[in-house]
Amino acid sequence: MKRAVRRQPTSLGEPVPGSPLPGSPLPGFPVPLPPSGPVSHPSPRVHYPEGDLAVRCRGVRKRFDDIDALDGADLRVAAGTLTAVIGPSGCGKTTLLRTVAGFETPDGGEIDVGGRQVAGPCRFVPPRERDIGMVFQDYALFPHMDVYGNVGYALGRRPDRRTVDEMLEVVGLPGLGGRRPNELSGGQQQRVALARALVAHPAVVLLDEPFSNLDAALRQQVRAEVRAILERAGVSALLVTHDQEEALSMADRLVVMRGGRVVQEGEPDAVYQHPATRWVAGFLGAIEALPGTARGEVVATPLGAVEERGVPQGAVEVLVRPEDIAMAAEGGDAPSEAVAGTVVRREFFGHDQLVSVALADGSEVRHRGLGGIHWRAGDRVRLWLAGPTTVLAPEPEPAPVA
Repeated sequence: MKRAVRRQPTSLGEPVPGSPLPGSPLPGFPVPLPPSGPVSHPSPRVHYPEGDLAVRCRGVRKRFDDIDALDGADLRVAAGTLTAVIGPSGCGKTTLLRTVAGFETPDGGEIDVGGRQVAGPCRFVPPRERDIGMVFQDYALFPHMDVYGNVGYALGRRPDRRTVDEMLEVVGLPGLGGRRPNELSGGQQQRVALARALVAHPAVVLLDEPFSNLDAALRQQVRAEVRAILERAGVSALLVTHDQEEALSMADRLVVMRGGRVVQEGEPDAVYQHPATRWVAGFLGAIEALPGTARGEVVATPLGAVEERGVPQGAVEVLVRPEDIAMAAEGGDAPSEAVAGTVVRREFFGHDQLVSVALADGSEVRHRGLGGIHWRAGDRVRLWLAGPTTVLAPEPEPAPVA
């Protein structure tokens, strides 16, 4: 499919922190550069070496006073994919996004965008020359401009109306070009911001907590729409979010950060089902850490034995998600190795439920299942392992606080 033309170099078309720039239509916005004539997409400079990477960060460091916001962070965003970066508050995920955008200058390391180094030793390319699109948390639409003006802003002073119309079709807003932002719903404003980020066909689109201002019902709908739009456009994207469900459901690749570093990355289902540490497991969702004993490739647990290769021997921890623990009523259909237990409590969420069960040794485990069966405290049940497990060496106990 033939791509729309764009100017070179591109502008972010988004607000940049700082003082007003000469000629800016509003304080804090970059000066739009005049178009330099039609340029086919992709740009000649976007050649994606090293396995077709849209973004690559190597050992990026950033310090604020005595805090290491980034402590040697590495990141790879494959071309044409959506990578989500997730982590707790203060882990460095937003700082990493801002260094890729050029809003922060890293203290060390290197950053490539579209196969071109934009930050490194003795090199810093300003934001509007990085060939990126940006969608901010608050959308940052110009209130005095209509939709045509907001989207066309990324194309310079004389945007091509046909190019803007094509992009409005892509994001599902045909016929709304004459409306102002205050005449649009939250979901429509989100799509206008996305259209502005996409219209110049950047090497990568950066999304900074883009759904946090939407209510829960609308958030689920809009993120599905945004994912579909990005797929249709074939654009690379880097999403920063604190919402685990959002990251797991949208991303082709998941990056988990903690303490300014990437602690695990991979396909979302692989990271979720096989966490590298107990902390990663607990951060991404409910987890059961069963005590186990490994002898050879067999690991004994309170819920039966599992077979795992290459595991540490002796005492281990076996991590399993509650939905991977099966449960049946006593006397029901269960395998012979199932163990007995008694229901202690039930948390009902509508679509599913989390049931706590006491085992014979006094320990408790949780089972997650569909919400149709109304389990009650005191019900006798049988439990067994029915999904993937991760076997880890036990983590040391934290030192006592003096």
